[in-house]
Amino acid sequence: MTAPTQSPAQPTSFIDTIVSLKRLAGPDGAKVRDIVDQLDERAFGLLILLFAIPCLVPGLPGAQIIAIPIFLLAIQMAFGAREVWLPNWALNIRVKSAWVHAIADFTDKRLRWTTRLSKPRLTYMTSGLAERLVGLVCALASVTIMLPITNTIPSLAITLIAVGLLQTDGLFTLAGVLLGAAWTGFLTGLIWLFAIGADFAVKFVSEHLPWIAKIIGH
Repeated sequence: MTAPTQSPAQPTSFIDTIVSLKRLAGPDGAKVRDIVDQLDERAFGLLILLFAIPCLVPGLPGAQIIAIPIFLLAIQMAFGAREVWLPNWALNIRVKSAWVHAIADFTDKRLRWTTRLSKPRLTYMTSGLAERLVGLVCALASVTIMLPITNTIPSLAITLIAVGLLQTDGLFTLAGVLLGAAWTGFLTGLIWLFAIGADFAVKFVSEHLPWIAKIIGH
């Protein structure tokens, strides 16, 4: 009797899957299209995570640009899409090999703890209507990444959400949703206060400008 042939070892977790992308990236890097094909059926959660990680890696530029595909993916989740769609211009982007290696190494060293702490629980938070609401929060959080301010908090929120979706861990997802919603609410409040302050300043100047002009004229 011949011994059964063993199939090549497959990645045992999403961490290993991301780390394995280093083999995909040659000297010239890898196209986003190839990465999407590599991630296959788990592409939604993994791609969102993959795009969020660079915003957490010190020294990697371009967070504002990376937020665009996160937004596109999150909006698709919010509308209940089952398959990933990205425009051709995004799929044809070539990610530098150094980027892929930096993302993989950061994931391996800094995010492996998530696989130890996460487990299937509160699974209703990772499917159905809840998943759509999670996609909406993720989209809003990605918009704040595009702003010229710190992007660590929304990126961490999106990372927690993605891990929760991948591990069907509603607790991780809920933590990410709360963090993302709180950050979005905080920024909305700041923008509102700024708008109120700007409106007050305009009215003050318009009302007192003649008086100020008289003082200066004298």
